[in-house]
Amino acid sequence: MGAWAIAVHGGAGVDPNLPKERQEEAKRLLTRCLDIGISALRSNLTAIDVVELVVRKLETDPLFNSGRGSALTENGTVEMEASIMDGPKRRCGAVSGLTTVKNPVSLARLVMDKSPHSYLAFSGAEEFARNQGVELVDNEYFITEENVGMLKLAKEANSILFDYRIPTVGTCGAGAAMESPLQMNGLPISVYAPETVGCVVVDKEGRCAAATSTGGLMNKMTGRIGDSPLIGSGTYACDLCGVSCTGEGEAIIRSTLAREVAAVMEYKGLNLHEAVDYVIKNRLDEGKAGLIAVSKNGEVACGFNTTGMFRGCATEDGFMEVGVW
Repeated sequence: MGAWAIAVHGGAGVDPNLPKERQEEAKRLLTRCLDIGISALRSNLTAIDVVELVVRKLETDPLFNSGRGSALTENGTVEMEASIMDGPKRRCGAVSGLTTVKNPVSLARLVMDKSPHSYLAFSGAEEFARNQGVELVDNEYFITEENVGMLKLAKEANSILFDYRIPTVGTCGAGAAMESPLQMNGLPISVYAPETVGCVVVDKEGRCAAATSTGGLMNKMTGRIGDSPLIGSGTYACDLCGVSCTGEGEAIIRSTLAREVAAVMEYKGLNLHEAVDYVIKNRLDEGKAGLIAVSKNGEVACGFNTTGMFRGCATEDGFMEVGVW
């Protein structure tokens, strides 16, 4: 019998001028999610059940970019994606291009448990959802007034916005087109928190699991797929650890960031904290990202090269921490 641990994130990269009220609101939500996960672990739920439960909570709350409150495409619609992975046998499920599924992470779980496949997308994923009887809602359910306003700002700036909730300093309309030294695949972008959500858990049996969910980038091209549903990039779990990533999706995809944590633990013999530190420093090139991770031994770690990351973690020995910076 080992010790359980849990970590949760709400996105890497935070505006240094983020209002204190917004910071506290985010910390309260992360704390509630940790409490939900802790209660479930104390009730002997398995790691895979706990990560799904916690991410469902994050998808239902519009504060972060997943489920309700997801970022909007260039056409003003929502296209969501999610993945989940169970460490013991490396079983996984992933979905992309969802427009009506209330909780994408649960559909990813059904892909893992109820289909012969690992990944379904767009119309095929929606048809699978209908066949499985999951809760469906109109696309308008996911769209908030705040997001509509931020899409307008992004279009005026002719830019993809990572943090679509926080206008750039001194902006008014087209003033948002600030110069940015950061690029995505060679193109300039305005970058702050992408606010993807994720959860990693190791239960007292040493079973690791991970789940990640997002609405993607504000003003993204229709059909764009990021790292969150890609096993090995945004999400990974095995017998050693569970990892969920957040940040610049294209950089995370190129580096297979989540899998790299497990790889350096397995092949270089690093412990969890060493592995997280190593991949953040050596595998992102010029990309900006963060991640949370747990190990089969009950360790928990996070790492990021952005200005802050919404995150929280707890362990069976009573340790609990929620932070932004």
